[in-house]
Amino acid sequence: MTASLTPNRRAQSRWFDRLLPPLGILLVTGGLVLLGGYAWLLLTPDEAPYRYQLAATGKVDDYPDLELEAWPDLTINQYDIHLEGTDQPIAQAWFGQRANQPQVLLNWKNETREPLLALDQKAAELSALATAIDKYAPRDALLLSWWDTSRQLALLTGRDVLFHSTLHEPLIVPPEWQAHAQAIRAYENEQTGAAADPQERELFLRFTQSLLNPLASGLADLRQLAGTRDAYLIVHISDLYKLGLLYPDKFGIAYKPYRLTGNLHGMISHVKTEMSNHGYYAYTVQSLSDELIRAFFLTDEASYHTLLARLLPFTSQPSPLELASPRLIYQQGGYWVYQLAEKAPAAQTQHNLQPAPDHDKTTDSTHLTDQVQ
Repeated sequence: MTASLTPNRRAQSRWFDRLLPPLGILLVTGGLVLLGGYAWLLLTPDEAPYRYQLAATGKVDDYPDLELEAWPDLTINQYDIHLEGTDQPIAQAWFGQRANQPQVLLNWKNETREPLLALDQKAAELSALATAIDKYAPRDALLLSWWDTSRQLALLTGRDVLFHSTLHEPLIVPPEWQAHAQAIRAYENEQTGAAADPQERELFLRFTQSLLNPLASGLADLRQLAGTRDAYLIVHISDLYKLGLLYPDKFGIAYKPYRLTGNLHGMISHVKTEMSNHGYYAYTVQSLSDELIRAFFLTDEASYHTLLARLLPFTSQPSPLELASPRLIYQQGGYWVYQLAEKAPAAQTQHNLQPAPDHDKTTDSTHLTDQVQ
């Protein structure tokens, strides 16, 4: 369906689809209902309503699920995240660190039903991406990506990035926590040891606004940011959600999780029904695990004609492989990597991180099987 939602319907749709359950109720593993943290908020408005509790510290071999064997020099710190006054963690986090450098979030496991603080993804996707970049990208290449991805790739590849600090944009918290955003940001800065840099924040604003622009002008803006260096643009399907949180009036995005039951066609039918019922324009999916996916829906046609949406695969829309510029050079899970600019003459051989898969732009199942693994 290509009919756009009205502004009111767009706002209502995003409100319903994005926010955590009403009254601040978080449902976690085991079916526990956690209300204590929200009562605590009313009493301590200047503190974050949760705490990182160090659960374990070890080498990469101690955490095989992270698939970080190629980086044996890293120290891994595992944390449980608790609401004040509760025993069950609402999330788990794994940070990587070298010597006395700031630690970097490498993996996040959310135990609630909605995105919280960070977004889940398969750990293997990041390690595969970093391995490809480390093997094939020039040592002086510049990587352009969302601030959290930038920090991860700087740690794992040693390549230069635009963003080294924790910018906390967007701040992914339930509405009950918004009044405490300043305290949450301060606590996250304390946790990582890499406070937000004002100049990087301004640069990140330019980066995200470029992703909102149409394809040609957005690319021109990003190439201006990159200058004359070899540059690669790295986007992830979850960036759609984050861009929508930053610019809710300019980029319409909704999401819904689906559990894989072995009946792929049945799940596709459910996704299409959701799209039809809400009048969404197109959808794509992200694989969270072997049992769970998350579908992202563009709520209107205008949102599709942004740089970010054009660089990702959406049903019934042209494949990113058909773009003449930028050139897709790598795709792994939710990551899509494009060569943004190269300092060598155009006639010189271009760098390839890995051949990208051949996508069929006309079928929903092709996009689903690319992302659901």
